[in-house]
Amino acid sequence: MFDFNFTDPQLRDSAVTAESSRAAPTILFHLAKRGFDLFVSTIFLLPLAILCGAALLILNPFWNKGPLFFAQERMGRDCTPFTAYKFRSMRPAQKIDRGADCPLEEDRITPLGRFLRKTRLDELPQIINVFKGDMSLVGPRPDYIEHAREYLSQVPGYQERHVVRLGISGWAQVELGYIEGTDATRRKVQADLYYIANSSLSMEARIVWRTLSVMLRRGGA
Repeated sequence: MFDFNFTDPQLRDSAVTAESSRAAPTILFHLAKRGFDLFVSTIFLLPLAILCGAALLILNPFWNKGPLFFAQERMGRDCTPFTAYKFRSMRPAQKIDRGADCPLEEDRITPLGRFLRKTRLDELPQIINVFKGDMSLVGPRPDYIEHAREYLSQVPGYQERHVVRLGISGWAQVELGYIEGTDATRRKVQADLYYIANSSLSMEARIVWRTLSVMLRRGGA
């Protein structure tokens, strides 16, 4: 049984097991969800390429020297690796040495990168992943592949959270915020399993609304 610590009193009293996370929503729900993903990603691809890309190309040499985009291998649906895209927000490194329980290397965040992370604009290129079908707009957040492999053996229910497409934003993000480390990932998994077991169009809409609210308030990443 999972102990939820959510802001909604009704949800705070709920509990979900890993097995219940396999409860499948209707085919109509999956079709509507994928249709919405394609519709939104198609609309955003052109502005992403023209507006954001052009603006960052101008600003990058001054406040974010290095490549504009950052590609990273992450664990996706059915625990299959895929390449996720982001606007780069940290100084390039030869190799990621940060372990699953190591703190974020904040000293590597660039001035422009700090703004991108705070507004969540660094996540926008993942619209490409949504369009390709690697990800969804809403779903459990995909983890860096090396960290994810550690969580598979250390965090109960971690494998089950990958029965759906991973998302740009999700229930764990709007409820718990930024998560790092194995202990915090256990709470994230609880939230992810709750989302999977209770998937509905109304829940999707609620997550989208709360995500947009965070972005408009320039919530911290």
